[in-house]
This record gives sequence, structure tokens and C-alpha cells, in this order.
Amino acid sequence: MDLNEKTAAVEAILFAGGEPIEGERLALAAGFEPRELEEVIKALEEKYSRPDSGLQLLTLEDCYQLATKLCFSEQIKEAFEIRKNTALSAAAMEVLAIVAYNQPVTKSFVDNVRGVDSSSTVNSLAEKGLICEAGRLELPGRPIAYKTTDSFLRSFRISSLSQLPPLPEQSEQISFDDLEAPAEE
Repeated sequence: MDLNEKTAAVEAILFAGGEPIEGERLALAAGFEPRELEEVIKALEEKYSRPDSGLQLLTLEDCYQLATKLCFSEQIKEAFEIRKNTALSAAAMEVLAIVAYNQPVTKSFVDNVRGVDSSSTVNSLAEKGLICEAGRLELPGRPIAYKTTDSFLRSFRISSLSQLPPLPEQSEQISFDDLEAPAEE
């Protein structure tokens, strides 16, 4: 099987699947050794980087997925009569950050960090597919642990959690004790 045949097979699998697929599984399903995948992926990336292509190849951790280019989102929304995306609330962004940087986490961990009940926000993010259940912890009550999903990575246009910006160092943060109270008149 030559490079063009391997590339076509991988492209067909990615198109038909729609969801991210692990690289090793992708190579084996296409009929070649996983060590040959890097060359095939480069060929696909080159193909989709041209301006006459409406597709792009996403790398999500060790998985690959075909997606449409962002510049065609309006045309796609129009064709499928998709309503405008709604922005996430500040609370949702806060919960996502807590989950992304600390995963897997429980609702009670999120509540503790935020200082408020986060149940509805966690449930909403799970319904949107940005976080999902990551199993149950071996603690009393066996609480559900949550982690981010591939949809989270796609939504924030990153290919892995390692691309999240670093958290500020403890020395760069201020505490409430460090703030001066306003002078009373």
C-alpha cells in the first residue's frame, strides 16, 4: 500500500467516524503499521492546509478527527439552520478551569474551590459535552469524578491539556489579607 492509498484510507475512516479516533487504532484499521502514521498525518495536514479545502485535521491528545475550517462556520450554520452559539457564563468558565487544571474532580471539590454550590453549572457543562464522568472515587458515597472532553479541546482550539496556559505562581497571587481596606472618612 503506497502513501496515497494509506492517506485515502485514513481520510475515509476519519470522515465516516466523525468522532476522534486513537492514532494506533486508526493505522491498524487502515491496514498499516502505527509507526507509518506520522507520514500519513503530515500528508493529510498538507492537503487540508490549502485554501481550496474546507476541512482541517484536528489532533486531540493522541487522537485525530476531521473537522470543518472555522472560516466556514457561518455557511454551515446557515445550511443546517443552527442558532447562534451562546457564550458560557463566568461561572461555567470558572468551573471549566477548575476541572481542566485539577481533573478528575468531584462536584464537592468544585464547590469547595468556588465557595458556592456548582451542581447546576457542572450538570450544564456535562449536558453541553464539555465535561463528562470519569468514574467514581473510592471515597464514602463513591462520588462521581469529572474530566474535560474532546469537545472541550475542540471548543478551546487546543489539542491537549498541556497547551493550557500555566497557572500563576503562588508568589504572583494576592490574598484578601494583602488588600488594604478603604480608608473610612
